[in-house]
Amino acid sequence: MRLEHPCNSPTELAQRLARHVARRLREATTVRGHAVLAVSGGKSPVALFEQLREQPLEWAHVTVLLVDERCVPHDHADSNTALVRTHLLQGAAAKASFVPFFDALPAPLDDSALERLADAANQRLATQPWPMDVAVLGMGEDGHTASIFPGAPGLARALHGSGPVTWLRPAPASRAPHARLTLTLPALLATRELALSITGASKLAVYQQARLGADESLPVSLVLDQHLTPVSVWLA
Repeated sequence: MRLEHPCNSPTELAQRLARHVARRLREATTVRGHAVLAVSGGKSPVALFEQLREQPLEWAHVTVLLVDERCVPHDHADSNTALVRTHLLQGAAAKASFVPFFDALPAPLDDSALERLADAANQRLATQPWPMDVAVLGMGEDGHTASIFPGAPGLARALHGSGPVTWLRPAPASRAPHARLTLTLPALLATRELALSITGASKLAVYQQARLGADESLPVSLVLDQHLTPVSVWLA
C-alpha cells in the first residue's frame, strides 16, 4: 500500500513527518515495549531530525539504526553517524539507543575490508529487535534510495542479499563519494512501514517516473512497486 502526503513546503513536510514517525514509534512501544527506527543521512533529513527530537516519546525505549552509511570516520563531515548524533540524538532523544554500523574503519579500505565491515554490521544488527518499525528513506535524482545506487557493482547484493547489510561502491556516473554500507532491499521491505521523503521539482519528476513500475535503473521504484510493506510518501 502506498499513500501520498502532499505538503506545501519542506518545513511542513518535516513537521508532519516527524509527528507521523513519532506516532508510529509510540504505537510500537505501547504494543511491544520498544521501537526501532532507521534513518537516512545526507543533508535532507536535518530538519526532520530537529523536529523529531522534540516529539513526546519514551526515547529510552527507542533504538535508532542507520539506513546507510558512508565509509568515513565518524568525525568526517560526510558521516551519517555524526549527522544523527548532532541533529537527532539531542535533548530527550539522547536517551535513545543508537547502533552505528561500525566504530572504526580498517585500512586499507579495500573490497575485502568492506566485506568484513558488512559482516560485522550484520552481527551487530542480529542482536537488535527485528523487524524495524519505521525506516525513513530519501531519494537521489538518479533514483537511488538508501545507498542502493543504479548501476553500482554491488547492486545485485543490495537487491537480493540475505543479510540486512551489504556494501557497495557507487558507480562513477553517480558522482557519489565514498564506499557505502547499506540496508538491503529485503531488509527494508521487512520493515513495518517505510516513509519516503521527497522535496524539490527535480526529485518529484524522478518520483513520478519511478511510481510507474519496478525498474532496477530506478531503485526507489522497487520500494514503491511492491506489496509487502506499507509506504508513506511525503512530497513537497
